[in-house]
Amino acid sequence: MSHSVLPRNQLGDLQGRMSQPFVPQVHGMQTISFVTSFKCGGFAIGISTSHTTFDGLSFKTFLDNIASIASKKPLVVMPCHDRHLLAARSPPCVTFPHPEMLKLSDLPTCPDSNIFEASTEQLDFKVFKLTSNDITKLKEEAKNSSTSGGTSTTCVTGFNVITAHIWRCKALSCEDDNPNRSSTILYAVDIRSRLNPPLPKSYAGNAVLTAYATTKCKELEELPFMKLVEMVREGATRMTNEYARSIIDWGETNKGCPNGEVLVSSWWRLGFEEVEYPWGKPKYCCPVVYHRKDIILLFPPIDGGGGVSIIVALPPKEMEKFYGLFNKFLTLD
Repeated sequence: MSHSVLPRNQLGDLQGRMSQPFVPQVHGMQTISFVTSFKCGGFAIGISTSHTTFDGLSFKTFLDNIASIASKKPLVVMPCHDRHLLAARSPPCVTFPHPEMLKLSDLPTCPDSNIFEASTEQLDFKVFKLTSNDITKLKEEAKNSSTSGGTSTTCVTGFNVITAHIWRCKALSCEDDNPNRSSTILYAVDIRSRLNPPLPKSYAGNAVLTAYATTKCKELEELPFMKLVEMVREGATRMTNEYARSIIDWGETNKGCPNGEVLVSSWWRLGFEEVEYPWGKPKYCCPVVYHRKDIILLFPPIDGGGGVSIIVALPPKEMEKFYGLFNKFLTLD
């Protein structure tokens, strides 16, 4: 535990500001927490954990159970810890190509080649905000640009349009402005209900895999927005039971990691801020800022509502281009 001489209201805007003072480092430990108390009587809890221990949904269950124990009540959910449910088949059987994965032996030698590695570059950090009206406008842009002649637009969800919007901004702000360069976006998909049989809803562990969409940069700039949204949707639709099992078997056979230009990780609707502790709900929950330029985080705005906040970290010149594109595409009619 540590103590701050400042009251919480003197710390300023919490969005994207949480960093080392509030969050412990994990060295050989799966989960560790750290409490910082403030002069006003409030406190912050920083939790660092391994993704092999929790994904977002199971971490929400973990917090619900902590809150219940703190209230001297039974566990809200009895977690299922059977990791054999996600074991590779014997023998492994890779039935699909997996361009979204890269063997560790094939990783480029430059230090910034892996999206999960901390960048050695100077990075600017910025929190972009989309209001509920902005999200509605992106949905309308997608529907109005549809060339399907009345085909269902069920793929036009908040997550899909936000991810497509981020994708085109990130790809077109890259230092390599070759229009024929391929850009691949990755995003997490919960596979609990996609497996046959499904995983228990109480499964406690990492039950997300990375879906992907890929196209050339010139298409990201020129194609109707609806086509980009459809590509994002297709990535999630691709994640069937057999495809998920094939990825798991690929990992057992090849020992690799997800491979793409950018990964979108969504905390947007996980509900961490809704956990009811004995002392009440959190004032705010957010991820820490970390030095990785190719992972973009979505999370709820601090003032609630139907919008979303987006943490982006990029080199200064790329951030300037990203900022311009982010606003340019929002103002297109």
